[in-house]
Amino acid sequence: MRRATVTRETGETSIRVELSLDGSGQASVETGVGMLDHMLHQLARHGGFDLTVQASGDLHVDAHHTSEDVAIAVGRALDEALGDRAGIGRFADRTVPLDEALIQVALDLSGRPYAAIELDFPAPMIGELPSSMAKHILETIAHEGRLALHVRQLAGENEHHIIEATFKALARCLRDAVRVVEAAGAPSTKGTLSS
Repeated sequence: MRRATVTRETGETSIRVELSLDGSGQASVETGVGMLDHMLHQLARHGGFDLTVQASGDLHVDAHHTSEDVAIAVGRALDEALGDRAGIGRFADRTVPLDEALIQVALDLSGRPYAAIELDFPAPMIGELPSSMAKHILETIAHEGRLALHVRQLAGENEHHIIEATFKALARCLRDAVRVVEAAGAPSTKGTLSS
């Protein structure tokens, strides 16, 4: 089983993430930021992962530190659970609608972090999550998970629909890309995806 447990303790937050890539889509998430919880549930359900996230942080300040540190821990758990990435599908792309919103996500579990996120939210907040944090969360997961991530908003007027379609598309991409398709070997002419 490809699993990882990551903890992160700072003066601002306390985070614990448990991830199983070969799960059944079960999630137990408590971050104190309702919209972040909802998006992480989407990631687990549509990715087919088992995900547990326990987080506490300085929410009396705002949602930034908690959201950022959860994204760091989720990205690191993904990287750790992938191990040497031998035999994985590696590449994936999905376009997902949610009512008027249409989001395209493409990724490469290359071991090289990169993020190009093109999202335009009509409102400054999505519940208690600042809209600007959505891009930062995705960039952080890409960086810490060591993947190249491209997100494009093709349509959308409702901020909830936009972010939810984004996480559903990301989840479906990850589901495809982490799937083991070969018995051994890295899907790279370099011979490795771990460095």
